[in-house]
Amino acid sequence: MKKLEEYVVSIPDYPEKGIIFRDVTSILEDPEGLQLSIRELQDKLEGMDFNIVIGPESRGFIFGMPIAYNLQKAFVPIRKKGKLPCETASIKYDLEYGSAEIEIHKRSIKPGDKVVIVDDLMATGGTAEAMIKLIEGLGGEVVEVLCLIELMGLKGREKLKGYKVDSVIKYPGN
Repeated sequence: MKKLEEYVVSIPDYPEKGIIFRDVTSILEDPEGLQLSIRELQDKLEGMDFNIVIGPESRGFIFGMPIAYNLQKAFVPIRKKGKLPCETASIKYDLEYGSAEIEIHKRSIKPGDKVVIVDDLMATGGTAEAMIKLIEGLGGEVVEVLCLIELMGLKGREKLKGYKVDSVIKYPGN
């Protein structure tokens, strides 16, 4: 069986010169890669006390949902602004290449909920930091931020000091 890193396709100079884009769709397109990615993410949560998995749009849905299902936890999506129909909490934040706004249904997190954030990739940590602010603003506690891929050179962990952060694949650069 291949190692998970072998399924990732690295694309140089995308979306701009000097960047190496780590494409996770190559993992999803292979049945063994998909199973391995979910299993390795899920294994990192063994013994952890939590009741909600949160995944941001869109790849956080892909990796977070099967973990929530397998572990019999609730799954709560965080979406781009304007995509949720009920009362929401929202936050604007900076990205590597611009800015974004995300939101969550206010009813989805209750005081005392213990939350694990699952996403495909962490670069600068901006999206994770924004999600943490949303969750905590509704009274939830973030017990872990878990990503399939982490770009260590972009120092996203520095924005998340004080939180448990883990990843399956760690790339030293961007």
